[in-house]
Amino acid sequence: MRSIMVLVAFLAAASVTAAPMLTPVPLPQKGSCPFGYMSDSKYCTPSNGAKFAILKGPSGSCPSNYSSQGAYCVAESYARFAFVKSSGSCPSGYGSQGDYCVSDR
Repeated sequence: MRSIMVLVAFLAAASVTAAPMLTPVPLPQKGSCPFGYMSDSKYCTPSNGAKFAILKGPSGSCPSNYSSQGAYCVAESYARFAFVKSSGSCPSGYGSQGDYCVSDR
């Protein structure tokens, strides 16, 4: 019984501290799709093995550990979840990095 309680406590703690997943999702198509994504008229749809990608912000730069591919920033090793800022500040748990909010975890 004690081992089950320890396991439940461990899993609860892990879910609270886990970083956002970098799971590829469909993106609006702006020119050519990033590598690993297929054009589906208005969207770039990830295929097996595609890396997480985001549209570039207004400056055209990418956050740390993202590579530039056309209109997109593609996550590389050690990349953290990022998104283009919609306002001047980032939500709690995210730091500002140019045009982006980047996960602190």
